[in-house]
Amino acid sequence: MKNFKRIAALAGVVILLLIFCLPMAFAWGSSENAQALFRGAFAAAVLVPIVAYVFWMAYRIWGNKKPREDENRMIENIIFDVGNVLMGYDWEEYLRSYDFPEEKYQKIADAVFRNSIWEEQDRGQHEESWYVDKFVESAPEYEADIREVVRRDPECMHLYDYAETWVKYLKNQGYHLYVLSNYGTYMLDRTKQDMSFLKYMDGVVFSCDVQQIKPEVDIYKTLLKRYSLKPEKSVFLDDRAVNCEGAGKAGIHTIQFENLKQAAKALEKLGVK
Repeated sequence: MKNFKRIAALAGVVILLLIFCLPMAFAWGSSENAQALFRGAFAAAVLVPIVAYVFWMAYRIWGNKKPREDENRMIENIIFDVGNVLMGYDWEEYLRSYDFPEEKYQKIADAVFRNSIWEEQDRGQHEESWYVDKFVESAPEYEADIREVVRRDPECMHLYDYAETWVKYLKNQGYHLYVLSNYGTYMLDRTKQDMSFLKYMDGVVFSCDVQQIKPEVDIYKTLLKRYSLKPEKSVFLDDRAVNCEGAGKAGIHTIQFENLKQAAKALEKLGVK
């Protein structure tokens, strides 16, 4: 290949020398057409290098263009759940901190956190007081405790120490980042200020804002449509299998989050490094 390039370069030099020498040869000639031939040869001597240069520049700009790295990426968009992915949330540990007797603990857990109303709360269709009243109806003998537990519930949310660093790294690698999370209005209003990772996000969908909840497929489609995302170019991280299944139904790649190391390895298998 190197010898071919050398031969081509030498041939080019010879051709250019001939082109530049032709005008002189015609100028010394005694033919009747010598002057016309001289002008033609001179024009060729000027135009050929210019045309050759134009073609060379065009090749450099368009012909030798390499595809950008992100054009070949399998994944372009990374979608995060918040709870137990970027922020810790453990209602069982939180409820245990009250040191209730076991029977009372179980009844309050059933009335609040295990109640189907708890997840519906994330849909944001009613005022917070409506949901609390529903919890109380399930165990009226513990009304005061239930109201206190719900009131202080946002205190158990905390930012994971890796969250901002991880998100910032992925952002710097050129990925588009999004949040898709089930969140009630009351909880969101009291914890959003702690979500320092939001400044790196290209888009955010909280369930209470769209009155849709995971794992219903509509909320995933809302995110995809709002930000014009291709599901096959997107991956969703959530700690709950059922939410990952919902994303899968929308055509999105999924990773059930366990911990940072496990998630990073799973992302790497999808080409995210």
